[in-house]
Amino acid sequence: MGFGSTAKKVQKLADTAEKLYSKLNELREQVVEMRDTLDSTNQRVEELERQSAEQRALLEALAEERGIDPESVEVDPSEDEAGEDATTETDSDAGAEAETPDADA
Repeated sequence: MGFGSTAKKVQKLADTAEKLYSKLNELREQVVEMRDTLDSTNQRVEELERQSAEQRALLEALAEERGIDPESVEVDPSEDEAGEDATTETDSDAGAEAETPDADA
């Protein structure tokens, strides 16, 4: 009976080793996928940074052409661009409405 229990223990050890090997392969595949994702993300970030730098250079050139010092322009992150546009449109519309009645009079 000594060999029978030893065989069972060896079989149990072999089964455990197979499971661990399978899990190790899964982890290896996940690491490879993560590396691919990381590489892809890095490439996209580099491209976005390059595009941002190009756009900044263009904006600075346009500002300089119009005599605006880019360093003097302050951006308030709390302001909503849509809100600014709406205010501008409202002011423009109000001026147009005010002119229309005067023109009729």
